[in-house]
Amino acid sequence: MPIARQLRAIVGDAHVVDDPEITAKYCVDWTGRFRGAASTVVRPATTAEVVAIVNICRDNSTAIVPQGGNTGLVGGAVPLDGAIVLSLERMSAVEHVDALAGQLVAQAGASLAAVQGGAIENGWSYGVDIAARDSATIGGNVATNAGGLRTVRYGDTRRQLTGIEMVTGGGDVVSSLSGTLRANTGYDLTQMACGSEGTLGVITRVRVRLVPALANRSTALLRFDDHRDACVAAETVRRVLPSVEAVELFFGDGVRVVCEAFGMHPPFATVDGGYVLVEAADVENPTPLLAAAVGAIDGINDIAVAEDSVRRAALWQLRERHTDAIATLGVPHKLDVAVPPGSLADFIGQVVPAIARVATAARVFNFGHAGEAAVHVNVIGPEPGDYAVDDAVLQLVSSLGGSISAEHGIGRAKLRWLDLAYAAPEQQLRREIKAVFDPAGIMNPGVLVTPG
Repeated sequence: MPIARQLRAIVGDAHVVDDPEITAKYCVDWTGRFRGAASTVVRPATTAEVVAIVNICRDNSTAIVPQGGNTGLVGGAVPLDGAIVLSLERMSAVEHVDALAGQLVAQAGASLAAVQGGAIENGWSYGVDIAARDSATIGGNVATNAGGLRTVRYGDTRRQLTGIEMVTGGGDVVSSLSGTLRANTGYDLTQMACGSEGTLGVITRVRVRLVPALANRSTALLRFDDHRDACVAAETVRRVLPSVEAVELFFGDGVRVVCEAFGMHPPFATVDGGYVLVEAADVENPTPLLAAAVGAIDGINDIAVAEDSVRRAALWQLRERHTDAIATLGVPHKLDVAVPPGSLADFIGQVVPAIARVATAARVFNFGHAGEAAVHVNVIGPEPGDYAVDDAVLQLVSSLGGSISAEHGIGRAKLRWLDLAYAAPEQQLRREIKAVFDPAGIMNPGVLVTPG
């Protein structure tokens, strides 16, 4: 029996799609840089259906690419030719919020915004936030170990996890959704699944811890003439501001593009320079402590402070709309990297010249989560298949002792540079781990794990 017919018997005719005009949106990443082709898109509604799909694909030696909101930036959810995309868009419910324990259970296809909303409705908040919150899914966040805007205070997605349900590549269901916080019983399969990018199995449910909802917020936008002053301020602010929740870094060239793309006015008369956006949140008004922290920072040339939600949102637009604004200029090379604390200013000072040496006409826009010395390097100009700028950036990061991926993952985009992240024995261990979970090798091949 053809595999499509077997899949239709599981999920129904309406949820097995092979029309190329419809499947096309599942076959390209958000940037438009990475493209593939899927034989079929299948949309299960239950974990049992996912198990049946995995078993059929294993028996037919057909690759599966799990996909949530398809907001990835490294090609990790782009299918190779002939693969089946297993879309979790029908498994999108926030199933349970335990208001006493401060935990939430959601199906993997629930959007991050829905998880945040479920937390807020029950008197809590969720510690992870990214600009793509309305379309990114909680399962995708777990699969990539997403970080985002509040990592400086709460940590990345890995820090929020208390359990998952996952269908392995062998068709087994691994589940740990009780929410027990202390279980020192050996290997932690929940944490192993986090950041696995769909190479071990299909994450179907997630249980996360929530954090206290802090109603009092204050935001400051600082402009520096010198990029080094901005970087030093960004890296040190959390030491002098215990209530800090976000520390974001961007630059005047990015502000110009955002303002031009969306008809916004620059925040200050002088646009050039480095910008640090700091947000503090606490049970009481954090503005006095924020003001004291800002007062201890050297080199500030302009400052804007906002306490009400409307003015804070206006300041945040300058940072959060960078990605969309840059995309209006062309298909970007996006490289999310991190360097050791104290090296941020050196990296910012060296990355543009490093790119210019291999792509003289390229336009470079840097922004990122400066509290963790993490930077999104965006390069416009080189063709999607030209990896010279990627190599220049990642080699520079490696020379500084940094990480070639701060939060987006490896995907397909960075697989060729995995030697910069792991020595050969570590890569072999990862291949062996994948083989245990996915003995037939059907789960997202060509992503994260190099061939043996």
